[in-house]
Amino acid sequence: MAKVWTQARVVTAEGGIDRAPQVGALEVRTEGGRIVAVAPRVARDGAEVVDCGGRLLTPAPLDCHTHLVFGGDRAAEFERRLEGVAYAQIAAEGGGIKASMRATRALGVEALVAASLPRLDHLLREGVSTVEVKSGYGLSVEAELTLLRAARALGQRRRVRVVTTWLAAHALPPEYEGRAEAYIAEVAMAGLEAAVAEGLVDAVDAFCEGIAFTPAQLAPLYDRARALGLPVKIHAEQLSHMGGTAFACGYGALSADHLEHATAEDARAMAQAGTVAVLLPGAFYALRETFLPPVEAFRAAGVPMALATDCNPGTSPLTSVLLAMNMGATLFRMTVAECLLGVTAHAARALGLGDETGRIVPGLSADMALWDVETPAQLVARIGFNPLHTRIYQGELV
Repeated sequence: MAKVWTQARVVTAEGGIDRAPQVGALEVRTEGGRIVAVAPRVARDGAEVVDCGGRLLTPAPLDCHTHLVFGGDRAAEFERRLEGVAYAQIAAEGGGIKASMRATRALGVEALVAASLPRLDHLLREGVSTVEVKSGYGLSVEAELTLLRAARALGQRRRVRVVTTWLAAHALPPEYEGRAEAYIAEVAMAGLEAAVAEGLVDAVDAFCEGIAFTPAQLAPLYDRARALGLPVKIHAEQLSHMGGTAFACGYGALSADHLEHATAEDARAMAQAGTVAVLLPGAFYALRETFLPPVEAFRAAGVPMALATDCNPGTSPLTSVLLAMNMGATLFRMTVAECLLGVTAHAARALGLGDETGRIVPGLSADMALWDVETPAQLVARIGFNPLHTRIYQGELV
């Protein structure tokens, strides 16, 4: 049934963010799960009229970078980092991603779904419409496939759009120690073919870092992704500058993520490639990093910046896009407008969904969030406060 959303303070996220949207300045008509009109006055035509009571109506947030599906817990590593042990050292000792690998490999699809649903539900309670879920904690062909099967199952258990990313090139498992090229060929690439055949993959990602893989080692995987018609992303310049951003831009990457050690030259390459900078303040905070991502360079180059939780068991155990926005403002000095665009329009673009969701404009999916606040600043400024009134997914109140 068609609906007309009226008496709202509408933020379309199209072309910017109004600091003080006025009640009733715009109305939104939705029909068949899509937005069909946005104007000062839209046709009623027997549509149900939803009085939003002067609340803020925004595009529904997206979480465009998560490792939501995993087994186990790494709180002990958090405790060690508090005692001064570096993340790189923990990883070298078999912790980090490898610890999650061991816990994850022990679980099947249903157990992984059960473990992940509470994390997903927390995101949904903040209005989220779309969640990207990466593999990367199995590090064998079958275990990586199991992770993406669980991710797809999450999208069937809840009313949410789940986007899946093949991240087998996340770390080297012990059985491939010192044989990165063999791992890429025998697991990352062979598994990708199997995942594509099963319809489990929307994009390909990799961790380009001293504790993971070099651009040269990743090139065959990215060549294969391109041959399969899959878009690519990359974890890059998080702990050091390995050249992963420029490498991925050569493949027209949807996004480069983390980027604490990225340069102005990287920003220019991203702008030319149309690559979104996905900033992950949860990891920056949890790891107590001091090297800030080059936000000014991204602004100067015109690189769109997205924000995400990076939800994972060790370095960003965060399941709140609202807190990610506050961290983006407080830690990275992003503006309110940049933060809100970062979890809506720019997050959608980072997933290749810019023409499907992330804005309130005709033709897009009617994914919206109605908040018990009056201005975008009230969404970003407050900590530990969830003012969600209604989550709207494909035109329906959820």
